[in-house]
Amino acid sequence: MLSRLTRPQFLAVCGLPVVALLATAVFAPLPFSVARPGLTADVLGSHRGAPVITVKGAPTHATSGQLRMTAIEATGPEADIRLGDVLDNWFDTERAVMPRDAVYPSGDDLKEIEKHNEEQMKESQDSAITAALGYLHLKDSDVDVTLRLKRVGGPSAGLLFSLGIIDKLGPDDLTGGRVIAGTGTITADGEVGAVGGVPLKTQSARRDGATVFLVPKAECSQAQAQLPKGLRLIPVTTLKGAVASLRALESGKGEVPAC
Repeated sequence: MLSRLTRPQFLAVCGLPVVALLATAVFAPLPFSVARPGLTADVLGSHRGAPVITVKGAPTHATSGQLRMTAIEATGPEADIRLGDVLDNWFDTERAVMPRDAVYPSGDDLKEIEKHNEEQMKESQDSAITAALGYLHLKDSDVDVTLRLKRVGGPSAGLLFSLGIIDKLGPDDLTGGRVIAGTGTITADGEVGAVGGVPLKTQSARRDGATVFLVPKAECSQAQAQLPKGLRLIPVTTLKGAVASLRALESGKGEVPAC
């Protein structure tokens, strides 16, 4: 025989599944990574004891400023991210909660991730060299350029690599003594592509002394959302356009685009 439940008893019984769901949401691992501003490195100088850009077969000239590539740091694919972690970091301007698949598109295996990032970096470096030499009308059969950036992976330093090569081999000083940072992929024909984590990269750039930040034009709004004080954004879509903007900035002549 079934007894009749009072209203409080009924509510208590019905509330049990809700409590269970809430407990699962609070304590279950979630498919997110937490990212923060990472390192920057001057591609015109050295990183971890080795020059980033080495040129053989052509004369280079001294540069007066810096061209700093930027990166983010993120929790690993094995990190146990829970709802509390997401809520704690969601409104922190120095942190970003990102889908794990966006940070680690190659999967969760650490060795596979490292291999994937190394391959992307190598492809980015090859494209950066080709784009820079093409811009300068130099042949890679005559000029040997080597790029080294230890313990950094992915393709987002491509634009800065190309600008660094042009600054060393070209006739002009692109920085004018400024600390210029930026991010963006590069294709062999000089097209600049979007990357992730731009708001965090602008923070690391300003932290390390940059006053100018080159950003893929498609990500202007993201960069503006949390732009650090004292950092000027210059949108870019091509390597040629980026060089033209830096020359205009240095000479004070011509238009410097803005987001």
